[in-house]
Amino acid sequence: MKAVIQRVSKASVTIEGIKVADIKSGLLILLGIVNDDTLEDIKWLSNKIVNLRVFSDDNGVMNESLIQTQGDAIVVSQFTLQASIKKGNRPSYIKAAKPDVSIPLYKAFVKQIETDLGKAIQTGEFGTDMKVELLNDGPVTIIIDTKDKI
Repeated sequence: MKAVIQRVSKASVTIEGIKVADIKSGLLILLGIVNDDTLEDIKWLSNKIVNLRVFSDDNGVMNESLIQTQGDAIVVSQFTLQASIKKGNRPSYIKAAKPDVSIPLYKAFVKQIETDLGKAIQTGEFGTDMKVELLNDGPVTIIIDTKDKI
């Protein structure tokens, strides 16, 4: 499981002209899933994300987490995070999990983040063409891969 986490001043997701998610200060989380991802990966990744100290404290030091700031989050499924570009110029998505595997894991990840944060979060819509807008704050962008947790 791979996530790109962006600290944002605002972010939104629009599908077919309709805004389905809209937050102010918080995190935009792009999530890519592979076939061997597990519920253990979900728990580890969610815990890591909600506790990442990427928000400024009163002294302007990145020392507070999403939990501490009570910020919002949007989770967007993005199979292209699992692209391989080893051969040629056309990305291969062979490692990305198919919907029968990725949809349940995506939903479980969203529920886990909500549990860990203690509140509902917003999402895109799995498998649709989404327009994602964000104002990256910092910029702060962090990539986390559950395969690198050891």
